[in-house]
Amino acid sequence: MCGINGVFAYQSCADPPEASELAATSLAMRARGPDGEGQWWSAERRCALAHRRLAIQDLSQRAAQPMVSADGALVVTFNGMIYNYPQLRAQLAANGARFRTTSDTEVLLHLYERHGQAMCDHLRGMYAFAIWDQRRRGLFLARDPYGVKPLYTANDGWTFRFASQVKALAAGGGVSLDPEPAGIVGLHLFGSVPEPFTLHRQIRALPAGHGQWVDSAGPREPRAFASIAQVLAEGAAAPAPASELSARVRAAALESVEAHLLADVEVGLFLSAGVDSGAILGLMRDAGQSRITAITLAFDEFNRSSEDEAPLAERVARHYGARHVVRRVSEAEFRADLPAILAAMDQPSIDGINTWFVSKAAKEAGLKVALSGLGGDELLAGYPSFADIPRWVRWLRPFALVPGFGAGVRRVGVALAPGAFRRRPKALSLAEFGGAYPGAYLVRRGLYMPHELARHLPADVVRDGLARLRPLHRLAETLKPDPGSAIGRVSALESANYMKNQLLRDADWAGMAHGVEIRTPLVDYALLKALAASLPALTPGAGKRALADAPSLTLPQEVVRRAKTGFSVPGWSADARGSMLTAPKGLASRAKVLELMTLPEAA
Repeated sequence: MCGINGVFAYQSCADPPEASELAATSLAMRARGPDGEGQWWSAERRCALAHRRLAIQDLSQRAAQPMVSADGALVVTFNGMIYNYPQLRAQLAANGARFRTTSDTEVLLHLYERHGQAMCDHLRGMYAFAIWDQRRRGLFLARDPYGVKPLYTANDGWTFRFASQVKALAAGGGVSLDPEPAGIVGLHLFGSVPEPFTLHRQIRALPAGHGQWVDSAGPREPRAFASIAQVLAEGAAAPAPASELSARVRAAALESVEAHLLADVEVGLFLSAGVDSGAILGLMRDAGQSRITAITLAFDEFNRSSEDEAPLAERVARHYGARHVVRRVSEAEFRADLPAILAAMDQPSIDGINTWFVSKAAKEAGLKVALSGLGGDELLAGYPSFADIPRWVRWLRPFALVPGFGAGVRRVGVALAPGAFRRRPKALSLAEFGGAYPGAYLVRRGLYMPHELARHLPADVVRDGLARLRPLHRLAETLKPDPGSAIGRVSALESANYMKNQLLRDADWAGMAHGVEIRTPLVDYALLKALAASLPALTPGAGKRALADAPSLTLPQEVVRRAKTGFSVPGWSADARGSMLTAPKGLASRAKVLELMTLPEAA
């Protein structure tokens, strides 16, 4: 886990990159890489790469980056972890490759040398990297299938820039910061900025599961090498018997946890009172890790209440023999840290504060790597959305076939009962959007509905933002090809939107702010492939029960029976998982946060 950036003046008439810009961009990411920094410049000084290092694998200086191949023809700057690098290294060595380090970074150089841009088909991990190819005088960038690791690019028609953070590109001074209406509107719709947009028109995210080539002709369109929807569709086409679910989940989850434990430093765990992190703890034990530090976050205001996760997490830690660290956060600490939290947010989000504090606790405990249970709900149908959205679509699809019916119902409802509609803004929106999966998902996850935006944003921002974002079209794109089942469609929507744009992004900025690498063994493309055939037939609760039974010593039943709750922070209430037909809890505070985080910056 690191910070990467680079500048490539691809037009011959463009000014060469400035050393000050490269350094300023890198400096803005210093929290991501406290263990080292480096720069590389091409001989003609048209391309420059930089790196901030958090040393996890091969801690020696020989693994520093940017890393140059033995013949000088390739240079890589890399953020992330390749979990199958030992196997790749052995295969490459058997075919004549010679290694100078034990790092996964060097494997990328040899893999590109052998396979070119098709190298991504062989990778398992979380990654964002750029490789300079001196022979072809071009730059290849890639990002992992789920988008666990961020990568942002900017192109002004002369020079191409990239970095791990939007704020880092802004700090370099070479990128226009004109506002992006689609990013502002998307934030107000979903509570996070939907990719590929950012709050700045010139800065875009490289899409997850895509590679991009840049040479003297400029950047090509990103090309996909992975698709969540495609994997789900293939699984639905050849479904596995329901009787195999438990065995498949155990084998695949254990294998994923084993892969995610690869490191030359201690790997800890963020432990809640839920099934996902508890099962991972049990699987870490099964994988042979004898010393496990588990970090649980607790708030003074929740002490002795049903929202206090510490007592049950303590029970789970004892169950598996883990060293348990309970980190309590007071209101005073929360208020003291809030300015630093907002400053560390690379893009605005209504969530992530809990991850900030648990990452802070991990750093205090001496950890540089921690596993998280993030992704279990998206993979194994743990959210209420897996029941709600298909039901809404079944009920409302006939009405959606009548042109203008839903919008007409909403307008009539507003006219007849404006006060009730303000209290329950999503109730009438179901009639308008609920007849198809993208629209039903917008209702389920949306912070505001499109017709509400005019009360919070200038009319021109709403108009241009909706036209550029095309939210329903963008959601529909995550369902291509059709995942083939109701469970698969909701899984694809949750994984490619809420999880990628909010949960994974929050994990990145909040963990990196403390120099902690957060790994997510339940967000793993190989795991998805292993379980895709079992997902279409999932019944309510079956997936999470199978995960709870995956460790050889199964989870305590009080964890399995515990009612699902969203992780909340006292006084913040930032998640939108309450009753989706009413105004989400904490709406006033979120509206204020959105105002603070976007409008001044976009002005």
